[in-house]
Amino acid sequence: MKSATIHITSGILCLLLLAFLSAGMSGCQKQDEQQAVSYPDPVEFDFDQIKERGTIRMLTRYNSSSYFLHRGMDRGFEFELVSRFAEENGLKVEVVLLGIDDDPITMLNRGEGDLIASNYAITQDRIPYIGFSNPYNFVNQVLVLPADQPPVAELSDLEGMTISVRQSSSYYTTLQQLREQGYNIHIAIVSEDWNTEALIHEVAEGRIQATVADDNLFRVASNYIDGVNEGFVLAEQDTVAWGVRQNAPQLKEKMDDFLAGHFRIRESDGRVLRSAFLNVLRRRYFEDERQANRFRDRSFDMVYTGYISPYDDMVRDIAQEAGIDWKLVLAVMAQESHFNPNARSWAGAVGLMQIIPRFSRVEDEALLYDPEINIREGVRYLQKHLNRYTHLDSLNRYSMALANYNVGMGHIADARHLAAQLGNDPDEWEYVADALLRLMHHKYYQHARYGFKRGVETVNYVEDIMDRYRRYHAIAELAVHFRDRSLDDAVSSR
Repeated sequence: MKSATIHITSGILCLLLLAFLSAGMSGCQKQDEQQAVSYPDPVEFDFDQIKERGTIRMLTRYNSSSYFLHRGMDRGFEFELVSRFAEENGLKVEVVLLGIDDDPITMLNRGEGDLIASNYAITQDRIPYIGFSNPYNFVNQVLVLPADQPPVAELSDLEGMTISVRQSSSYYTTLQQLREQGYNIHIAIVSEDWNTEALIHEVAEGRIQATVADDNLFRVASNYIDGVNEGFVLAEQDTVAWGVRQNAPQLKEKMDDFLAGHFRIRESDGRVLRSAFLNVLRRRYFEDERQANRFRDRSFDMVYTGYISPYDDMVRDIAQEAGIDWKLVLAVMAQESHFNPNARSWAGAVGLMQIIPRFSRVEDEALLYDPEINIREGVRYLQKHLNRYTHLDSLNRYSMALANYNVGMGHIADARHLAAQLGNDPDEWEYVADALLRLMHHKYYQHARYGFKRGVETVNYVEDIMDRYRRYHAIAELAVHFRDRSLDDAVSSR
């Protein structure tokens, strides 16, 4: 296919200077006067506060490149890159998934996330409202057409074509600029819950005429979506970076230092140089078809099927019998065994839910490696602990029960007693967690009935499971929405 390139007047050179030197306003900016945008002022929350909290919140979309689940475990190019940044700065990553009506800039400025990491391009429309890190990728925007449609070889072939995109995407800006150049393109604006892969699928099914995708995302999607062709390039060398609040210079500096070690442009010839780690990620998620397809097992983790793990159906049935949210059980299972039915810990806990045989009703230890038997035992333990806290709200109830599941009732009783001695509410997990941390110090554990315990492990255990539970819950809600939605109800024309 002959490839034609439209050079959009997006100020790529200026955007590069912006990414490397400044997140502030510059002469390269051009606001779209046809679109009135209102975003909240950014909250005051920079790297020092993030470090004190101990987690960095990553705003992203659930798709098969940025962030997704593979057999219940976190995967994705953006997720792994942010995780490496977090690890080097002594932080944990909290994934905040963009919901159906969520806007990433709004959520960032409100403090619901600390960075936007979702194959996010620097655009003139975004520059006034947020800052950007150094870049870590360049992508081309390509037209996506049905495979049985004649290729578009010239700009005149776009005349009268209807192209469906999200209004918040960089693709919408590109199409608007084409219209300003005089090309008669119909832009069908779809609601924000339609991600790029979903629109590529709609093209393949013949329900929309065309869409636009970054070339790396198209390569991923074309591995498992048949019936689409990559058209010519609409915009070259979009700069991909992390979005950051404009009043977070410490965080931006940390990001820039980190990314500079993985991505740079050689001055002598303009060649892009990537670190070994970044090249591994690119091959894993975008270039190596065999590796990429390993993540696309449609029976378990295809985006928006609603499947979280290989054990979803079994867990649903068992959890429903016990009156427990099945997603909480899955979150425990992920933390305990990474969904490995043959797992065995140094302490002798076995199976998916890491059951200790001497505390189990199952006499034959070998049977605990059977997934259904193990799950039933784990749910029985979890139900027993949940029943102790029925008087609490769901957050505190779940947290207390998980802490008991992890460390046993004795140490949690010590922590609750200490919280009360300190004048705090022993029914609030926040205060019990604080007491668990105190019980690592001789001043406090010398008076505790059950003595010393590494409380930080239990606190992290509860926080990690609750974080994962929230993600599983958000993914399940998205799945329900996507099963019920109709593209006809989600489109407006421009």
